[in-house]
Amino acid sequence: MTNENLEAVQAVVDRVSSYQESAPEGTVEKELRDGFAETGVQVDDADVAKLVAAIEAGDGSVSAQDVLA
Repeated sequence: MTNENLEAVQAVVDRVSSYQESAPEGTVEKELRDGFAETGVQVDDADVAKLVAAIEAGDGSVSAQDVLA
């Protein structure tokens, strides 16, 4: 993944992470996918699942680079 794509992924992750605590189940994945579609970045299903798990764990800010490494 290029640095530009990773920055776009991180921006989406940050946006979704900011409101995930009050979101109904399934919302995090939907919002990630919608955000990636808006930015034109393709993220495979396995990586989306990793990001969802990291966000839902709620352990503070999520680093897309670390999660996807």
